[in-house]
Amino acid sequence: MTYVVTESCIRCKYTDCVDVCPVDCFREGPNFLVIDPDECIDCTLCVAECPVEAIYAEDDVPSDQLQFKALNAELSKLWKPIIERKPAPADADEWKTVKAKLQLLER
Repeated sequence: MTYVVTESCIRCKYTDCVDVCPVDCFREGPNFLVIDPDECIDCTLCVAECPVEAIYAEDDVPSDQLQFKALNAELSKLWKPIIERKPAPADADEWKTVKAKLQLLER
C-alpha cells in the first residue's frame, strides 16, 4: 500500500512531510506535492507531519478525494523529487482551510 497526497495540499504545499520520508518519495509541482507510489514504503511517517492533514493511506482516501490516487501516480512521473524541506508559500496559511482547490492545481 502507498500513501496519497490529497486536495488540502494544493496552494499550501507545506514540506514538513519531506523531512521525515526515508525513501525520498515526494515529488514537487508548482503548488502541490505528490507521493510516488512506486517509491513509497508505507512507513506512515509523513501522515503526522502534514499540518493540513492532506496525506492518507491509499485504502483510507476519502471518497471525494479518490481521483488523487491517479493524480499522484501521474504527476510523480512528471515532477522532480523534493528531498529537503522548503519554506511554505507566503500565503499558505490563508489556503489551509479552503476545501475545494482542485481547479487551482498547477501542472
